[in-house]
Amino acid sequence: MSGARLTRVLMLAAATSLVLGACAARTDTASGGDTAGTGNASAPDKPADAADPRGDGTAKCSGAAIAYAGTINGANAALGLNILYGVQLAVNQHNEANKDCQVELKQFDTEGTPDRATGVVPQVVNDSAILGVVGLPFSGESKATGDVFNQAGLVTITPSATNPELTTHGWKTFFRALGNDAVQGPAAAKFLTDNLKATKVCVIKDDSEYGTGLANAVVQALGDKASCQESVKTKQTDFAAVVGKVQSENPDAIFYAGYYQEAAPFAQQLFDKGVQAKFVAPDGVKDEEFVKGAGDAAPNSFFTCPCVPADAFTDFTNGYKQLANREPGTYSPEGYDAATILLKGIDKGITDRAGMLDFVRNYDGQGLTKRFKWDANGELTQTPVWSYKVDGGKIVKNVEIG
Repeated sequence: MSGARLTRVLMLAAATSLVLGACAARTDTASGGDTAGTGNASAPDKPADAADPRGDGTAKCSGAAIAYAGTINGANAALGLNILYGVQLAVNQHNEANKDCQVELKQFDTEGTPDRATGVVPQVVNDSAILGVVGLPFSGESKATGDVFNQAGLVTITPSATNPELTTHGWKTFFRALGNDAVQGPAAAKFLTDNLKATKVCVIKDDSEYGTGLANAVVQALGDKASCQESVKTKQTDFAAVVGKVQSENPDAIFYAGYYQEAAPFAQQLFDKGVQAKFVAPDGVKDEEFVKGAGDAAPNSFFTCPCVPADAFTDFTNGYKQLANREPGTYSPEGYDAATILLKGIDKGITDRAGMLDFVRNYDGQGLTKRFKWDANGELTQTPVWSYKVDGGKIVKNVEIG
């Protein structure tokens, strides 16, 4: 996608009031008591040695490109746009600082679905100018296309796909820029039991690769405290049957494994039926679109995410707001970090996919969000997990949980 199309996307987003929330509020304080055993821990400072996409301004290259592949439109587009603007910011900063190395960002819309992604990804791998990809955001589409990227030798760094099985297929080109659900699941279970003091938890999962895998990890970690388990479907809007089962169970908390499109009406319907249980959901729900859609149910909600609060990332936040006319959202900094790694490879003179793959495989450097160093399977060696909550109509940081 051209820069002109990105501008049109931005205008459309503004016109439709798709105002995404920050990964954390830009303040270290929040109103409200600490009755649930939660608090507002200090956000991590920007690391002094965080990689900067600008480099030293002396890079030289010609005809180089990286790609963002993921949802731009579609049911959960807000999560993809968060990442896209982070990637675009890194490329813009790089190109402004390096006049002799203008890297093109090519954009491909998968709409977040495996069916769409399998038709789009061949276009990505067939573009010989593309040396690396930031994406795909969702686990289902990542699973459906991993073999295609692997066969093409095209490195991909996903900022948000968390299903643990993605690194078990033998793909040499797949790298994850965050902790997987084998990390998030136990952290979420600990938050439910230790912070929220829940002894009975209903775990609800959708039918996506992401939701299924995360729910399994949470249930396993909860043990007998997972007192009920129920399932919903993608695009479901009427949750009366599941709400009724939750009511009969009367749990202390509910963990919803899925995305905000279904989580918002589900939470609202629980609230309307008088369910008082704490509502906890993961990174796929942690977006201001959930807050808007959940209505009166939103203030009773918490989130878990293998992402760090961006409060202290002032330069990044200011640049992002200038580009996108809104605050960074979930995985915006991770998208920025992933793009920065690819840009650093280009700045070192890499001109082919094999060279970029080798560069990423052996990369060891600090980003905004964490230190990036991968094991042989493409999993990070550092994987922080935080909790968040709704306060004053916004999603704000809560406490680190893993």
